[in-house]
Amino acid sequence: MSLKCGIVGLPNVGKSTLFNCVSSGKAQSANFPFCTIEPNLGSTNVPDRRLEVLSDICKPQRTIPATVEIVDIAGLVKGASHGEGMGNQFLANIRECDAILHVLRCFDDDNVVHVDGRVDPVRDKEIVDAELQLKDLETVEARLGKASKAGKAGDKDAAKLAALLTRYKAALEQGKSCRSVALLNDEEAVLARDLFLLTNKPVMYVCNVDDASAVSGNAYVEAVREAVKEENAEILVISARTESDIAEMEDYEDRKMFLEEMGLEESGVVRLIQSAYRLLGLQTFFTAGSDECRAWTIHKGDKAPKAAGVIHSDFEKGFIRAEVIKYEDFVKYKTESAVRAAGKMGIEGKDYVVEDGDIMHFLFNV
Repeated sequence: MSLKCGIVGLPNVGKSTLFNCVSSGKAQSANFPFCTIEPNLGSTNVPDRRLEVLSDICKPQRTIPATVEIVDIAGLVKGASHGEGMGNQFLANIRECDAILHVLRCFDDDNVVHVDGRVDPVRDKEIVDAELQLKDLETVEARLGKASKAGKAGDKDAAKLAALLTRYKAALEQGKSCRSVALLNDEEAVLARDLFLLTNKPVMYVCNVDDASAVSGNAYVEAVREAVKEENAEILVISARTESDIAEMEDYEDRKMFLEEMGLEESGVVRLIQSAYRLLGLQTFFTAGSDECRAWTIHKGDKAPKAAGVIHSDFEKGFIRAEVIKYEDFVKYKTESAVRAAGKMGIEGKDYVVEDGDIMHFLFNV
């Protein structure tokens, strides 16, 4: 499953520095606007203590974590919706992403230039939001005209689409993102997804702060919290500079000591990756044995055959049943045979909704 989070924001807010900390890819990072032109793509492992525990129990030949793709996209400026700066490319790149990590500069530093002359994360957020909203409005108006015409001619599906587009248009004209529009039912959710609107993508605001503010934040962060309080969005406070220092440390104990000195329980990068995983609506199931312990990525709500298909398409086509062990039970009993003897092995059919942390074995026939 290939799902991507796009790192976006104005130029010089720390996107590429953060990308380098998070991703296996290495983006250029420098103190001038539009340092990133082509999007940088990298993948990163999703930290999961449960996989480590399973590996300690099973002693497999290899352990494979879940991954998520991160894209560092060129900085956006005012007028991007009309092609200013790297606007057209920026908007095309973000459309290809499944979720947005919106980086906001929340620190003062005279040595790091700001594209608008002074630090104001709320203004920066509004600039990016406005450009995405303008592009979505253009898309919505174009689709609305066609859907309305077809709906009036008796096409019921087109009429439903027109009704949804009308609500989106009203929100966008009020300076609101499409994600603020409540969907009435699952049918509307499908219509909304197929529109691929930029402001319908789930978003997390990443407040890039100075080292001293990495634990408790600062006035800039509080201003962002106030500005987004009505949005269904997560806020993460992180110091890209601190994370860059941590990323250069190869020794685990050195990293741990550094975090303790900073007053942090874990690095911001770990929290960012885990948050990005949740933002994409993903969860994990495991396969565990002496050959391999592996974390597999599925969407929340996926049923057993869909999960089987992540391993191999034949598993989904010929699905018979799934043997399911809850993570806590496996940790308690240590082996599959002991779990089975204790009556803790579940036998599930096609309608079973996979739960996060399930350990699964699939039976199939093709």
